[in-house]
Amino acid sequence: MGAGKTTVGELIAQKINRKFIDVDAEIEKEYNMPVSQIFSQIGEKAFREKEKDFITKISRNKSLVISLGGGAFLQDEIRKICLSSCIVLFLDISWENWKERISLLIDSRPVLQGKSAGEIKQLFDDRQEIYSHHHLKVQTDNRDACEVAECIIHLLKQPVIKDEEKNEW
Repeated sequence: MGAGKTTVGELIAQKINRKFIDVDAEIEKEYNMPVSQIFSQIGEKAFREKEKDFITKISRNKSLVISLGGGAFLQDEIRKICLSSCIVLFLDISWENWKERISLLIDSRPVLQGKSAGEIKQLFDDRQEIYSHHHLKVQTDNRDACEVAECIIHLLKQPVIKDEEKNEW
């Protein structure tokens, strides 16, 4: 959440001539409302089901660059589908850098609304374990979106790695 997935994903898709899909944006289009409104009017459970169905459908298409919402990967089923069908990239941002973005994120991220600073830090920390399941990791601190995209493209050109190994940059 707020690590730059959409911006970096769009850049990568453009550079490697692929279609980019932001899962949250596609769900917002379907419901004709932002995620925060979907959460409040329809509920998180309905949103998560739609998210799972959509990701399951598109994850097998190898010609896509897909950005998942920050909470999607928390679902075990989505995580398993992505790890088996896709190359999962982790845009790793430190707490120090991420907390500087909170004011920009809080209105559009329902999971942050109404939370104290301590609860937000706990959410960040709790997600790190889940996000550790990936194929490639790129540190985003002190890098702009173009640099991150170039790092990822460089990593994608490397030889295929074994499941137990991870490429990090």
